[in-house]
Amino acid sequence: MISHCKGFETCTKLKSLDLGYNNIKHIKRVGTLKALEHLYLVQNKISRIEGLDGLTNLKNLELGANRIRVIEGLETLTALEQLWLGQNKISKLENLDTLTNLKTLSIQANRITSLSSLARLPHLEELYISDNLITTLEPLSANTALHTLDVQNNPLASLTGTKPLARLENFWASNCKLESFRELERELGDKRELKEVYFEGNPLQKQNEVLYRNKVRLALPQVVKIDAAYVRVG
Repeated sequence: MISHCKGFETCTKLKSLDLGYNNIKHIKRVGTLKALEHLYLVQNKISRIEGLDGLTNLKNLELGANRIRVIEGLETLTALEQLWLGQNKISKLENLDTLTNLKTLSIQANRITSLSSLARLPHLEELYISDNLITTLEPLSANTALHTLDVQNNPLASLTGTKPLARLENFWASNCKLESFRELERELGDKRELKEVYFEGNPLQKQNEVLYRNKVRLALPQVVKIDAAYVRVG
């Protein structure tokens, strides 16, 4: 039932602070914690990202399940490696340009329609953007460090843009609008590191559920796990 951030002013060597699952509405009085590396504020009532300017050593910021509408106030967090913003009310990916060390971005269950601003995040390795309004993956062609990509539950009908993602290991695209096994093979067939895929709930699965798994195996023979089920071991 904590409603305010206070009393931390003397904790100058604190590296991790978890105030998740409380009633905090405003991020205040944490800017003096210069050594802080991990800040968890999940499941609160925060509507604005603020008060973080002094946290230049911060590596992990968790703000999921709040009331945030705009990505802002992160410009000085240049050491940030993980940013968690799932289950908010964000409609646009913006103000991320200075986060060039970002490796993980989680922004599921928001209102995102475009991935166009992610090209400036060259070290991005994990992107979780399920349950949004994404219709194209083309902007991701510049994010060649990606190894995990979660686009489940988006109105996505094409895999165009994934061809350059040579390091892809995990690709989760359940409940989208993918129809073509040929496209699976064309866009993902050359990904030697690709081990796990999810395509259940797509038209390509619903059209012929009996042959679906075998067709995925033919298109992507390197994969060992389809929709959480192992198809081969070793």
